[in-house]
Amino acid sequence: MRTPHTKTHRPLQGRPPAEDGAPAAHGDDAGRPRTPPGHRRRGRRRNRATGLPTVTKALVWVLTLGCLVTLADRWAVLYAERQAAERLKDHLHLAAAPEVRIGGFPFLTQLAAGRLDSVRITVPDVPARRVALTQVTATAHGIRIRGDAPTAVRGALVPQVQGDVLLSFADMNRQLGASEVSFSAGGPGRVRARGALRVAGHDVRVRADARVRRDGQRGIATAVDGIRLDIGDLATYRPGTGPSEGLHLTRASARRITREAGKIKALLGVPEIARRLGVPDGTVRAALRDEDRLHRLTGAPRFLRGLTGVNLVDTALAHPALLKRLGLDPSLFTALTRLTRPRIADRFAFSFQLPEPPSGSLRLRQVTVGRDGIHADVRGTGLLLGG
Repeated sequence: MRTPHTKTHRPLQGRPPAEDGAPAAHGDDAGRPRTPPGHRRRGRRRNRATGLPTVTKALVWVLTLGCLVTLADRWAVLYAERQAAERLKDHLHLAAAPEVRIGGFPFLTQLAAGRLDSVRITVPDVPARRVALTQVTATAHGIRIRGDAPTAVRGALVPQVQGDVLLSFADMNRQLGASEVSFSAGGPGRVRARGALRVAGHDVRVRADARVRRDGQRGIATAVDGIRLDIGDLATYRPGTGPSEGLHLTRASARRITREAGKIKALLGVPEIARRLGVPDGTVRAALRDEDRLHRLTGAPRFLRGLTGVNLVDTALAHPALLKRLGLDPSLFTALTRLTRPRIADRFAFSFQLPEPPSGSLRLRQVTVGRDGIHADVRGTGLLLGG
């Protein structure tokens, strides 16, 4: 009986025996150190990732530096604006410092070059004779700084400046109206005044229109016309000597008077009034005796129109009792006649002049009336500020 032959394997020379439980290396891999799977991919990832923190840090430093430079530039702008506002306040003798806004970016490079792109100045409440201008706004471009910027600035040369002067109706009401008269736009180049005046113990409604015009190269003035004082709904008084001036009955009061026999007879009983109405003496005498003829005479539309056109000033002075018959207070009428046209117009008239600059020119080009007030377009050239 043959015993089976057991074949014994010998390890190859130069190849270390495999550890227990580990497969033996074969072929070309024999003798090389074993590397874990994915070793090369992880190495490439680490190589790319090692550059990212450097780029991020560089970006952070650049952004931080940019923010610091911007903050420094803006701080310098605020400081320059504050200093300019204080100097303008002292130079123009203003009650409050104006608002100064320097345009362009960056500011520090403009300052180093000695030239500012633009500057906008807003000055509120500028005194101007009887009124205070609500706001003066000016914008200048290409300003050349005189002196060594930024430490020794002596002044500035402004080649061109344009601006707007505003006198608001709200300020006019406060300064001229004294809470009794209000101003509003009355059409192109015109201002309307409406309110009340206290005359001889009576409240009299006042109406006036003012034309706004340019006065010279730097001034604005008003010419008041169309002044009218309403005495209730009884009569209107227009100071002056023109055809439409004087004391006139309103259409409503004239209609009431023609319906009251006593009052219309009192009017026709004054010969001057009858002649102004164009009624012959015989017709007047007949109407005063006959009620029907009186009604036919005074009921005609032509008579009503003529009655409202009669100026009662001289008649009222000669016949004060007639005013009482018509419902008018003689003392009120006497006080009205003392209110001359210039005295009434002075309540609503105003003017102002822009200051004359020490160098260059500053003038008004156009004056307009808007919903908020009076606007004036300002132009200036070659202005020298400071030394």
